[in-house]
Amino acid sequence: MPKLDRVLETVLYVAELDRAAAFYGDVLGLRDLRADHRMRAYDVGGKSVLLLFPQGQSVEPVETPGGLIPPHDGHGPMHVAFSIGVDQLEEWQRHLADAGIAIEGRMQWPRGGVSLYFRDPDGHLLEIATPGLWEGY
Repeated sequence: MPKLDRVLETVLYVAELDRAAAFYGDVLGLRDLRADHRMRAYDVGGKSVLLLFPQGQSVEPVETPGGLIPPHDGHGPMHVAFSIGVDQLEEWQRHLADAGIAIEGRMQWPRGGVSLYFRDPDGHLLEIATPGLWEGY
């Protein structure tokens, strides 16, 4: 069986691209890799990419000079978890509070990790998690 290395990209579909871009860039501090009318791409810790697409705007195939990108879309509140160091948890709590972001839940995992849950402007459930959540993390 061939081996997969990691999840490279995660996609969220948003109602207003500029509003979502402001949240992910300004509130979460993600570095912009690409921005155009069709999407936003953000670097997540130099290890993965978060893509934002307007809902319903990627349901047709896209021809590029490099090939065809098949259609995709999603609806409803989705979930994405971001990893953080244990030493960053308190700072993230303060940062989110200062930004007016409500923490909806906190979970202490049996392996020792802690997760904080909050929402983006489109209602997607975001999680920041310290190591000790899963085997291998």
